[in-house]
Amino acid sequence: MRSDADSKEPLDNEDDIVRRAIKRDATSFGYLYEFYLDRIYRYVYYRVGSTGEAEDLAEMVFLKAWEAIDRYEPRGAPFAAWLYRLAHNLVVDHYRGKRLTTPLEEMGEAEKLDYDVETIVQESLDAEEVREAVSCLRPEYQHLIALRFVEGLSHSEVARIIGKSEGATRVIQHRALQALARVVGAARSTSRSPGTGSPGPLSG
Repeated sequence: MRSDADSKEPLDNEDDIVRRAIKRDATSFGYLYEFYLDRIYRYVYYRVGSTGEAEDLAEMVFLKAWEAIDRYEPRGAPFAAWLYRLAHNLVVDHYRGKRLTTPLEEMGEAEKLDYDVETIVQESLDAEEVREAVSCLRPEYQHLIALRFVEGLSHSEVARIIGKSEGATRVIQHRALQALARVVGAARSTSRSPGTGSPGPLSG
């Protein structure tokens, strides 16, 4: 899931660039756009699963960022943290008003899986089964899984983005992975049940 953007060195003088962007220097904001666009697109794509929608929403993130840049306050967090929060809010808004489904994480007790869920997530992010299972989780869990396993951020980095302590972030991750295990387990149980045929989309 990693792209060429991940091999980039940290943006030189990012703090200075951000300060100029806050003063509505379009060139400086353009540097930030070029540096972070791939990361924001990838984060959004993993949440919505559609190339077209991800492209539109990623562009909207930067439109919102430009509209609000003069009100941005670093407060010790990296600029990326603000962009990820904007992206998360836009994804939530994107799904708001759409037909709601019963989250599979609330389907009752599924069979207990006998593998390390975190390892499966790390190794199987590209698998449609896992991506669809993630889409069934509550937005808070989707957000954290995308940051930790798609973007590869550390617990401390994720904690700064979501505005919680590192300890709380680890607790949320544990609960998110437990919920993901139940979703995948329920889907696999259904697919093995006699007479069920091919299971429908997990998000439908």
